[in-house]
Amino acid sequence: MKKWFTVAALLAFASLPALAQSNTWQVDPNHTAAQFAVKHMGISTVRGQFTKTTGTVQIDDTDMTKSQVDVTIDTTSLDTRVDGRDKDVKSPNFLDVEKFPAMTFKSKRVTSAGDGKWKLTGDLTIHGVTKEVTFDVEGPTAPITLPNGVQRRGASATTRINRKDFGVNGGGAFVGDEVELTIDMEITRKP
Repeated sequence: MKKWFTVAALLAFASLPALAQSNTWQVDPNHTAAQFAVKHMGISTVRGQFTKTTGTVQIDDTDMTKSQVDVTIDTTSLDTRVDGRDKDVKSPNFLDVEKFPAMTFKSKRVTSAGDGKWKLTGDLTIHGVTKEVTFDVEGPTAPITLPNGVQRRGASATTRINRKDFGVNGGGAFVGDEVELTIDMEITRKP
């Protein structure tokens, strides 16, 4: 009887790493791009990016609808390739990054939109205003494992918002109201 308990205890202990293995993935800021596109004077599209994005993704591969995303974008890292425009967009005219140095997205639900495609709905906070938005997601890709044991996956998510819904009102008629937001994300998990 003692032998049976010892074997059972060893088997239970041996299975702990598998049970404890987290489905939490970290956003890789060096391989993630948060980008935006907005019309300028109704005639051209201005594109920019935020170069610092962090967060976590909980993936349930057996039921993707149980997955969760929590992302923070550093608004002070804005780059439109034009210094004067960057200063204006960072100013109280638009994002007011001194007062609101981050925008965040926290998912609330995931629904299928076809093979490898998802609708990711959650709370987007910009300029201190939170609104529910839905991102169209492609991915996540199947994980790849590097020689050091680190796993990597990727996904791309896009949504369109009205900037004025978030209190970003500057620019008058020169800046379009509709803004496309795209996050091309690479996530990692250590062994």
